[in-house]
Amino acid sequence: MFLIDQEKIDYSDPWLVDYSERIRMLSLKERRVAYFYEAPDTSTFRYRVYNMVQTLQSLSTTISASYFFLADLVNLSEILALADTLVICRTRYSSQINYLITSARAKNIKVIFDIDDFVFDTAYTQLILNTLDQDISHPHAAWDHWFASIGRLGATLELCDSAITTNSFLAAQIEKWTGRSAKVVPNYLNKEQLKISEIFYAQKAQSCFKRKDSFCIGYFSGTPTHNKDFEIVADAISQILKSRPNVVLRIVGFIDLKGEIKNHQSQIEFFPLQDFLNLQGLIAQTEVNLVPLQDNVFTNCKSELKFFEAAISGTLTVASPTFTYSKSIRDGENGYLSCSYEWADKINYIIDNFKLYPEIAAQAHRDVLDSFAWYNQLHAIESALYQS
Repeated sequence: MFLIDQEKIDYSDPWLVDYSERIRMLSLKERRVAYFYEAPDTSTFRYRVYNMVQTLQSLSTTISASYFFLADLVNLSEILALADTLVICRTRYSSQINYLITSARAKNIKVIFDIDDFVFDTAYTQLILNTLDQDISHPHAAWDHWFASIGRLGATLELCDSAITTNSFLAAQIEKWTGRSAKVVPNYLNKEQLKISEIFYAQKAQSCFKRKDSFCIGYFSGTPTHNKDFEIVADAISQILKSRPNVVLRIVGFIDLKGEIKNHQSQIEFFPLQDFLNLQGLIAQTEVNLVPLQDNVFTNCKSELKFFEAAISGTLTVASPTFTYSKSIRDGENGYLSCSYEWADKINYIIDNFKLYPEIAAQAHRDVLDSFAWYNQLHAIESALYQS
């Protein structure tokens, strides 16, 4: 486990801004983009709305942007009087959303749908439920919820002029389903996330990646839908814990441990779900970041965020070779890719060849700054918003 100076950050959501300030933000420049999301959260909203607005407000000379929610629709006339483009992010269809879109269209405002997951085509509902390890034994509960949610997202998408998404694989699925264009703006690190992570990386680099005796393998699940993903790597981790008493498994978020790995509880540490800044500290302490994923059309649509969240703080990732991870990770150069039968070998290799770690971590850090830092995204965002 890496030795870093990590005190708990006194966190508060940076996007909790009054409506009066958000409407002022929208009015500042010649072109004006209103982002819309149901209600703020720390996952999709942060990556697909807050980060975009932050980059545009900080770097664009011609485009101002702001974000609004369902609760702001009482002020719809004021918002649409200013906006020339409306981006509706992962929002489920309702009469309110229909009214929002038709009102925008009446003012010749371009309407774009932004979505970060393959959750708009009900034909894939069973695949999604199986991948996310949902209980499908009950004849109604999960089916009603997921069919409704996926169907409503698809209905909103169909009403929009075009789409923006996180990677070209998902963009192809959107274009195939809608017949409309889908541009790519990747998920990326915002100012706050980058700033704290750079502090952790600098501490590790300056100390030549000084560590405690224990070696920490991390699984940062986020949401309680990754049981089947973790099962891919569980046996390999169990073998490593059994053969290496100094190895610790760190689990942050939700996971339901099953099988042999439950016999190694003394080497497993659990942390509750974290805010996005304190999470970076827990990742930074960890030598190996695990990203096991099943291989199907749903998982290949996932973004590479678990790679860049780790790499920016100087932690190496071992990931399944899905579409985005195969594109962002060069095996042995800036991280590691692992087929289902390679997990133990890849992790043991990192442990036994730790002298290679600083150089590989440095390369991963450079790659992430080039591709996933907030200040390198302006061209992609402007192109997605205003190029037909």
